[in-house]
Amino acid sequence: MLIPIVQIIGGFILLVWGADRLVAGASATARNLGVSPLIIGLTIVAFGTSAPELIVSAMAAIEGNPGLAVGNAIGSNIANIGLILGLTALTYPLRVESEVLKREYPLLMLIMIASFIMAADQLFSRTEGWLMLSGLVALIIWMVRFGLRRGPQDPLAKEFAAEIPSNMPMRVAVMWLLVGLVILPLSSNFLVRGAISIARTLEVSDAVIGLTIVAFGTSLPELAATLTSALRREDDLAIGTVIGSNMFNILGVLGIAATINPAQVDELMLKQDFPVMFLLTVLLFFMAYGINGPGRISRKSGALLLLIYFCYHILVWTTASWVVP
Repeated sequence: MLIPIVQIIGGFILLVWGADRLVAGASATARNLGVSPLIIGLTIVAFGTSAPELIVSAMAAIEGNPGLAVGNAIGSNIANIGLILGLTALTYPLRVESEVLKREYPLLMLIMIASFIMAADQLFSRTEGWLMLSGLVALIIWMVRFGLRRGPQDPLAKEFAAEIPSNMPMRVAVMWLLVGLVILPLSSNFLVRGAISIARTLEVSDAVIGLTIVAFGTSLPELAATLTSALRREDDLAIGTVIGSNMFNILGVLGIAATINPAQVDELMLKQDFPVMFLLTVLLFFMAYGINGPGRISRKSGALLLLIYFCYHILVWTTASWVVP
């Protein structure tokens, strides 16, 4: 049991560091090439914070454990809203102003509904995986076009501009980009092997480990980015990180995993985990949208999100014994 724990902890540390270097290198490279900070933030940064989930799920699918991949994607979405936004709002209440974010809420809901319909037959097929990846490409194109229309005056654009490295030489940026691309798959391999070993030891399904331990670890980059943004009073960036990551998780993480190896979906996941993901997303919508003005996620709202997240984890582990390993 000690070796798998060391693999998971070491994998998490390298994963977070590798994702940070990947985002920094890719962002600086794009900025040096003259790409708009808003475009960089909506694409490279959103992809980078989801890179741990994406690589871990791809590795799990390659290893023949697609249940871990599906659990990681759904569990990360739950952690992003329940744990990360909940903890962030407790630290610093968030105010939502950007129209970019308000337009992404219904799009996120549509993506989740589509993924639930695909999972209704308890299988994400390769065809559905390619459909999700096509949706990811369409999402990136939409984000770029919408970002270009909004221009540099959008609040989110200003926050991205402040975050993206502006004085990193091109050779250094490329070096960190390559380092991130090497470290991510290596650390993911350690993490997946450790997670599978722990699942076997505890006699629970791979999906349970993916929904809890792995989902928490792969969400650490979002936690760091969101808390840092909130402390700097970059509210839209904090919430945008979570919304963008959740869309990438479904379309990219599930899409890549399914194209590599069709993924079975436990019936319990359809009845328990998908509904919790929908519940948290709906709560986020009403908390942050703002009908007659800017939306706001207060400390009380943050406490509610955290409570739901912890209750969900208790539910997962109390029902885990009923899952066939």
